[in-house]
Amino acid sequence: MPTAAPLDFLPPRLDGRVLALSRRLLPWYLRRQCAITSLEVLHLERLVAAMDRFQAGESRLLLAFRHPSVDDPACLAHLIWRDLAREGRRLGRQWRPRPHFQFLYDRGIPLWAGPRIGWLLQRLGGCSIQRGKLDTAALRTARQLLLDGPYPLAVAPEGATNGHNERLSALEPGAAQLAFWTADDLAKAQRPEAMTVLPIGVQYRFSGNAWPAIEALLCQLERQSGLATQPAASPDPEALYLRLFALAERMLTLMETFYRDSYHRDLPAATAAAPAADAATATQATAPTANLALAERLGRLLETALAEVEQSLAIEPRGDLASRCRRLEQAAWDRLYQAAPPTPLERGLADRLAEETAQRLWHMRLVESFVAVSGDYVRERPSQERFADTLLLLWDTQARILGRDPGTRPRLGPRTALISLGEAIAFTPLLEDYHRDRRRAVARLTADLQRQLEALIEPSGLAAQASRTQRPSPGSSRPSQRIGHGPSH
Repeated sequence: MPTAAPLDFLPPRLDGRVLALSRRLLPWYLRRQCAITSLEVLHLERLVAAMDRFQAGESRLLLAFRHPSVDDPACLAHLIWRDLAREGRRLGRQWRPRPHFQFLYDRGIPLWAGPRIGWLLQRLGGCSIQRGKLDTAALRTARQLLLDGPYPLAVAPEGATNGHNERLSALEPGAAQLAFWTADDLAKAQRPEAMTVLPIGVQYRFSGNAWPAIEALLCQLERQSGLATQPAASPDPEALYLRLFALAERMLTLMETFYRDSYHRDLPAATAAAPAADAATATQATAPTANLALAERLGRLLETALAEVEQSLAIEPRGDLASRCRRLEQAAWDRLYQAAPPTPLERGLADRLAEETAQRLWHMRLVESFVAVSGDYVRERPSQERFADTLLLLWDTQARILGRDPGTRPRLGPRTALISLGEAIAFTPLLEDYHRDRRRAVARLTADLQRQLEALIEPSGLAAQASRTQRPSPGSSRPSQRIGHGPSH
């Protein structure tokens, strides 16, 4: 892998023509590329009120959205471009400019998705940010967009996808800090606008019966792991759970053996996985113990994999697994993307180092894929959605081991996107606390935002059906709308 120029900041280059074309193509993209056939919005009136205040010059607006999937930004675009615009027309609003949003995105996306995606994100008003370091150019631009931009700014406080429809990762403090900076800037300039953060929940449910596709994917992963498959004419969630647990344990055992034997790491000797017939005798009472044992082994393995990269890059292991992965990614980028050395021999040595660094980075990517796998997530609510979340994380891990593109995830059936708008958080009244103790105020608001976003998660399965039949007043929600029906404005 040859060295390249250092990674540069990609500023927003909003292009009205690209935006107009993207508005037209969005329904096709959601249906064909994301398998999302309908979108349901809860409490849309909260977004309408926030947009009214933003366009009237009464507030600056930060949209803080959950990020379980790479499909979330497209769903957010449908919410703003089409659902909000449609509701505005119904209410007689004359919003100018037309509803849109600018956003922060990970600088690594154009590296794995390709430069065309980077070009598109810039033309839609996106601002790149490197998460593993203090990216002053990105923060300065984001702060300016939030303070004076013509559109609201959208950020994902989790920092990255976690692959779970019904679990929220620990939020990073960046969203709260950005909002406090803007509230402080407004106060210093004696401007009348309030600083407002609107939490947005995003998740997905299958539109029909996805159990056959779930079982087919499970069979595929079992075969690739060397397990005997047991396809059933009528998939049973309890039996599927036992097979899913056996698959995760098998993959964990193989990876423990790999790191112990190939990298001479201190991991316990692997034990043979229980045959499927024995696994079928497992009881509800033994499941928590088995899940705890799996979690402990998984944690030990992930620590081992990260240590392999940290030692090679001379990085101290500090923080949780997510923050350690980001620091490693940044250190690797600093090696991979640097100014070309002056002589051919120096360039050759730099190229060898870049090749070795790219290989080492594979261990960190493995951790990113495998870290969210847990047996209790499915056990506590064995719904289609939770099975699919865990299976796809295991698919990601196998894809990385097999050298395949993890961006080509299988689709397990048509889905409905669920978007829930939370209560707006006004930051301006909190400035006094911020001035007294900035770190504590940011931590407190981050925790409040975490609670709000968690409250927006709807349970799947039977509990979800009961929840949807007891929703409040018709004005607080809108029925599921098929993607692509009706003009955007």
